[in-house]
Order: sequence, then structure tokens, then C-alpha cells
Amino acid sequence: MADAHRSLARWADSVRAWPLWQLRRWLIAVILLVVMAHAAAIGFAVSVLSVRPHDLVIFGVLLACAAITVEMRRNQGDAAGLNKDVYGVWELAIAILLPPAYALVASIVPIMLLQWRVRRSVLYRRVYTMSALGLSFGGASVTFHLLAVPVRGIEPGTALRALAWLAAVLVSGVVKTALNKVMIMTAVKGTEPSQRVIRNIFKREPLYNDLAELCTGTLLTYGVATNLFLAPVALPVLVLLQRSLGHAQLLSDSRTDAKTGLLNARTWEREAKAEVARAVRARMALAVAVIDIDWFKLVNDTYGHLFGDEVLKEIARCLPGVLRDYDSAGRFGGEEFVLLLPHTRAVDAFRIADRVRDHISGLSLHTPDVQSVQVTVSVGVAALDAGSRRELSELLGAADAALYRAKRDGRNQVQMISTTRGLSAVGARTAASMNAFGGGVPAAPSVWDVLPRDQVRPAGDTDEVRARV
Repeated sequence: MADAHRSLARWADSVRAWPLWQLRRWLIAVILLVVMAHAAAIGFAVSVLSVRPHDLVIFGVLLACAAITVEMRRNQGDAAGLNKDVYGVWELAIAILLPPAYALVASIVPIMLLQWRVRRSVLYRRVYTMSALGLSFGGASVTFHLLAVPVRGIEPGTALRALAWLAAVLVSGVVKTALNKVMIMTAVKGTEPSQRVIRNIFKREPLYNDLAELCTGTLLTYGVATNLFLAPVALPVLVLLQRSLGHAQLLSDSRTDAKTGLLNARTWEREAKAEVARAVRARMALAVAVIDIDWFKLVNDTYGHLFGDEVLKEIARCLPGVLRDYDSAGRFGGEEFVLLLPHTRAVDAFRIADRVRDHISGLSLHTPDVQSVQVTVSVGVAALDAGSRRELSELLGAADAALYRAKRDGRNQVQMISTTRGLSAVGARTAASMNAFGGGVPAAPSVWDVLPRDQVRPAGDTDEVRARV
């Protein structure tokens, strides 16, 4: 009896240690609800299922092809985070050709193989993904079988019946995609609040991938419906499609900074150069900003480099939430970030930069021993006013000079340089620095020392924009 109590206590301790319980309460509720709904749907569908040998053969062949596709991915690997795959092509065929019970369980085998053969992930994430896919394909199967009722009333062999069947398959595929995106993006938003869910859903590349998967799945479904042996024939094509998605992922990774997920310095600079040239040609306003974390070396020395990396990641996560959709942020190296603000006048650029500074200073950062740490940033902004003719290198140099001035004048503030009449100093003092470490501020070159005298206007010029926070 005592051994049973100890075993039960150990099991309870292991359950309490699950990473699932560290999530927000509403997200925990969503995950448990989806998993339980999936289990209940399987139970109900199996209870009313009439098993037929022909259905079992189709299910076995398609599921085996899905498993082979997963196995072929072992050499390709599986990056952390959201990944696009083609297993849904096989599962869509199962949802269309077989009763809903098969569609509800079709995702279990590929997800298990992904976990044990390709890359280990947090278990609750795999289970949630499996349930979300199961419910999505179950919904697609139910949709198709409901739409198939009127389709059967059309005379066989006619173009109208073929068109109606195709429309039913496409509608079912859209239902699957919509259900899956709602459930997955809900979890993503709960885990990463800074994620722009709508923007990610309606990006051109993900939409194109979804369309390609739907079209390929429709062709595969039609082929298998007429000849089951076409399923293994389609296998090399699906493996090639999976590899092409991996190539697209590699291209995306080459553009981003591995630590923060923002654009890397080379990509940001290339895109910023093109945007500046466009702004000069069209005589449009534009601004760039350089962000530097205050006392970052002291953060690393005090709390360790791993915590320093978490600071970089947290700042990177918060930037999309305080910028506009058409702004772009990048990591310029070390503790420096850069912002490109198209169609932005000097006064608006300052406001955006100060909003970024204020948001970062309010971040809730905790060390592994749950010690609260406040991190602040200094920001230098350079604005290309409409009609000015400057290059990106000049704007970055001016923004960097403004950043030095912000560091010199107390940190945790924004300084700005405009180009209304040449590269001109525009001061913007905020409250004194509130960084957590205190101490003296080392002297740094000011904008007056960095830029030529004939390009700098003294304080008090009529075009100067000054703001206090």
C-alpha cells in the first residue's frame, strides 16, 4: 500500500512538472479543450463506423505513404517553431475517400513519427498539433460527405458532376485549412503575444503553399479514387515538394538573425537601400533608427550571457507589436537593432522611436532565479524629409551620431537628426536614465563632434523638434 502511495505521489509530481502548466490559464484551457474534443470525436466516429475491408486497404496505403514521407524527412531535419509540410496531402485524400473516423485518426501516425524519428519537441505541442489536425481533417471529411449527397444526384459521367465533385473537394480543403489555422494560430498567439497572427496567415508565401497543398491533394485524391496504385507513384513527387519547402525555409533563414528572428544586418541593409532610393525618387519622407541596449555588457556580466540572449529575444519579440505593418526591424549586431520607417516624417519618426523606447523599458524580464531586471535602450533617429537626397549610409551615420548623443546625455532617451536643411541635430531629452545598474555615464562623442560643422544646426533652430517625456 505504501509503495502504491509513493508511486502515485511520484506520478503527481511528474504531472505538476509538465511545461503545459507554465502557460497562460486560458491557453491551457484551449489546449485541453481541443485535445478532449478530438478524443470525443474519435470515440463517437468509431462507434458509428461500419468497417469495410476496401476502406482499410485505402487507409493503410495512404497512411503508409504519409509515414514514408515523414521518414524521408529525417535527413532534411525539422526546425523548431512552425514548419510547413506535405503530409496533409495524404490526409486530405483519406478525409475525402473514407468516413470521418479515418480522417480523425490519420494525423496520429505522422505526428508520432515526427516526434520520435525526426525531432523531439515539447510533448503537449505535438499532442495539440495532432488534435488540431485531426479535428481539421475530420471537419473536412464531414463537409465533403454532406456536400456529396447532392453531387450523387447528378448524372454520372457528366462534366457537371465532375465539376460538382471538384467544388466539394475544394470547399472541404478550405474548411480544413481554416479550422487548422484558427487552432494553431490561437496557440501561437497565446505563446508569443507579439506575433501578428493575421499578417502571418495572409502572407503571400504561406497562402501559396496552402493553395499548392490543396491542389496537389485534390489531384492525388482523384487519382487514388480511380486507381489506388497511383498513391505510391505520387510518393516521389510529394517528397520532392517537401524538399522544395525545405529550400524555401533555408532561404527564409538566410534572411533572418538566428538569435532574434529579425532581419539580419545584410538583408535589412539591402532592403533599406532600395527603400531609401525609392523615397528619394518619389520625394517621400523616410526615417531610420538605431537602438542600443543601455549597459548591456553589465547585464551579461551580472546575470550571464544566457540571460543576455533572452533580453535580445524579448526586445526582438516586442518590436513588431509597436511598429507598423510596413516598418522593418533588423539586428545590426551585438546589442544594436535598426528600424526602417517608410513614409514617416521627422516628428512621427521621433514618436515611433520613443514609443519603442518606452515599451522596452516596461518589459517584464526575469532571471532564472526570478529576479526582476529592468532594461532600457537609447535610440538615435535620422529622418529623410520629403525632397532630401541622401543615401542609407548617410542616414545610418546620422542616426548613430544621434545615438551617441543620447548615450552621452543620460541614456534611456531618443535623439533625432533631420534632413530638412542638411543633416541637422534635433535633440529630444527624456527623463533621466532609469537603468537598474546606475553608475556614471562614460563620455561619448556627440553629434557635434561626429558630423561636419556645416551639416549641424545649433539647438534653438526653428526647425528643431524637441519633446520631453
